[in-house]
Amino acid sequence: MIYLDNAATSGKKPESVYRAVDHALRNCSGNPGRSGHAVSLAAGKIVSDARLQCARLFGAADPSEISFGSNTTMALNTAIYGIARTGMHIITSTLEHNSVARPLEHLRNLGLEVTILPASLDSGVDPDELKKALRKETGLIVMTHISNVTGTVNDIAALGAVAREAGIPFLVDAAQSAGTRSIDVQRDQIDMLAFPGHKSLLGPQGTGGLYIRSSLSVEPLTRGGTGSFSELPEQPERMPDRLESGTLNVPGLAGLAEGIRFILETGVDEIEKKERALRACVFEGLSGIPGVTLYTPSAGHDAGNVLSFTMDGIDSAEVSAILDSAFGIAVRSGLHCAPYTHRMLGTIHTGGTIRVSPGYFNEMTDAESFVEAIRTIQQENA
Repeated sequence: MIYLDNAATSGKKPESVYRAVDHALRNCSGNPGRSGHAVSLAAGKIVSDARLQCARLFGAADPSEISFGSNTTMALNTAIYGIARTGMHIITSTLEHNSVARPLEHLRNLGLEVTILPASLDSGVDPDELKKALRKETGLIVMTHISNVTGTVNDIAALGAVAREAGIPFLVDAAQSAGTRSIDVQRDQIDMLAFPGHKSLLGPQGTGGLYIRSSLSVEPLTRGGTGSFSELPEQPERMPDRLESGTLNVPGLAGLAEGIRFILETGVDEIEKKERALRACVFEGLSGIPGVTLYTPSAGHDAGNVLSFTMDGIDSAEVSAILDSAFGIAVRSGLHCAPYTHRMLGTIHTGGTIRVSPGYFNEMTDAESFVEAIRTIQQENA
């Protein structure tokens, strides 16, 4: 199969990731931070290593600013609900995933105010528009780095500068950028960063995390079972214990650490360079096929390795099914858990789009085969 659904989960991992997960399952099945025996200590070392690798990749001042959970959705919920307060005003954009949209809608129903800023398909949210939307009640700004539907890139450094100047916490959803784009939480003035382990960080599913600047206080989403400060009736204040209730996914974090180590050794810039070339091949190829409408930044604008399109006269789900059954190509069709974006594109009531997302382990022949398959489908349905 030609796997082009890396925006959902990376299809191939480095061999070191597979080995690390297997080793952890066989030899490090103790509970980290709960016991003093050798197997528990080995598990604890795996967690510490994963934390250190994340801190290195994202430029965190201290590994304790990284807390782990099961995915980006959990991280975003932890950050949003952990910051939200009665009477608060929150700002977001039309590019957001439901992992942001649904918690904010819930908070809106509870009486908080939410402003959804319009985003440009080519360049994302205008920092000047963000500045205009600020109020004295604004207590959180949450933006995606790269759209999971269109590949539109937000200038997080510019948005972060607006937030920092106003003294408002800035939360970034890095689901589509962690591992493929340079992210430095100090340079980009990011207060909280939610990231997945299983996408471009090349780790296993069921892993993810949240960076929180040490001076920021966030209420935990869950409580109990930290393995530390057990004499206290309250959740401990110390990070990352405060946000890590329950047993962590040690085998998953072993794989995540190796995925990040591979990224650091390969170089984020090299990974981005290859993915840009793959996307360019798909973009140029699809642009030349009659009846194909692209929903992605136009030529000359920055874009992630995600792009969406539709085909005249053929439902997006049908195209995806044909690619799978007839050509052995995996993509994703539908609304991609991003209704704001599909409303912006005008595809919310028409079955959504077909999304293609090449990754580092794809080759140019994969992109070329995909374009040729779309050309064949178009010709047979003309």
